[in-house]
Amino acid sequence: MLALILFGTFFAIALAGVPLLFALLAVTVGVIWATGLSHPIEGIMLTFIGGVEPFILLAVPLFIFAGELLARGGVGKRIVAFARVLFGWLPGGLGVVTVVSCMLFGGVSGSAIADTAAIGSLIIPAMIQRGYSRGFAAALLAVAGTLALLMPLSIPFLVYAFVSGVSMKTLSMAGLVPATASALALIVVCIWHGKRTGCDNGDERASAREIWAAMRDAGPALLMPVIIIGGIWSGYFTPSESAAVAVAYGLFVSLFVYKDLGWRDIPQLLLNAFIMSSTVMLVIGATGAMAWLITVEQVAVQMAEWVKLVATEQWMFLLLFNVCMLLLGIFIEPLPALLLSAPLFLPLAQAFQMDMVHIGVVMTANLAIALYTPPVGGTLFVAARLAGASIGEITRHIWPLMAATFTVVLLVTYFPQLSLWFPRFLQSL
Repeated sequence: MLALILFGTFFAIALAGVPLLFALLAVTVGVIWATGLSHPIEGIMLTFIGGVEPFILLAVPLFIFAGELLARGGVGKRIVAFARVLFGWLPGGLGVVTVVSCMLFGGVSGSAIADTAAIGSLIIPAMIQRGYSRGFAAALLAVAGTLALLMPLSIPFLVYAFVSGVSMKTLSMAGLVPATASALALIVVCIWHGKRTGCDNGDERASAREIWAAMRDAGPALLMPVIIIGGIWSGYFTPSESAAVAVAYGLFVSLFVYKDLGWRDIPQLLLNAFIMSSTVMLVIGATGAMAWLITVEQVAVQMAEWVKLVATEQWMFLLLFNVCMLLLGIFIEPLPALLLSAPLFLPLAQAFQMDMVHIGVVMTANLAIALYTPPVGGTLFVAARLAGASIGEITRHIWPLMAATFTVVLLVTYFPQLSLWFPRFLQSL
């Protein structure tokens, strides 16, 4: 009963347009007061503060700042050029370039919004000039931008590792195969669209010299995830230390290698990162307060009993899990949605003897889909603005792309080895 009151009230307040931070705190305090629970209000403040104290969360603002540096520092431009000489000759070539560019840039930014904005500002004008409709160009960008959430430097992966206690280095590798599979599925749709509409028959094949020149130019940017993930996997530095390395490397590449940024640009980038990080940390604290109430009132236990009545088999639990995460992600951004749902679903997944790394990948993949699900979604609105397209135009073109990625999510959900075999293979070396 308490679970229905808690979540029903929360969704009612959130859907009414109340900012997420205040919705979380209002529901937590309001439920305690309305139901006559004896928990002291001071306990909520202590859990709020304690929620943002763990040292690992220092990596969040650092990775956000590194993403700002790379998004503004010309890295995206070089990644797009590299992808174009490799794949621009295919039918639907610019669409394929968009997918590959988003995947590569996602490997250095870890943010879907930064990925969408950085690549979209470069590729959308070229796609429209080639003959793509604004709706399809925006739809493809909105979907491809979320590949960043499954790449090794994914910020949601970092937060999930903190919440669940799984190894960040294992989780970071677990997303690579699902991300690659999603990219391949999107590439198939792009080739089909290019052939069906005839808007993009591809460029001429690039010469070996052109490919080498583009690879050399993009090399410093593409080297970043290798350095960061290599350092984490080998144990040379922790996730928090890797974030500091990402900032240092991003500064070096942007200021001294590409020289697209000057020292006078740094204060504004720091301010942008500070604002975004502050928002994330406040929501993490408020979510921690609600998670504390959920824990002490045994809401997770109550939900586990309900799920056992409804989902008697593992496949049924996974189906409910996917639906719940997708619906939650439509209304809430990935990080707070993950923080809110993980304390509820992880005990249930453990009851079904499921791997926590696999659950983290499935959870993040569903939240990625929610980012471009009409009528709301972070990457959806960014792509619409960049392409000058309405949500209605985008919606008409997004369904084949969504079907492709959702098919991959279902495969990853019901075949855990798709996400687990690569980190296990690396561990066996």
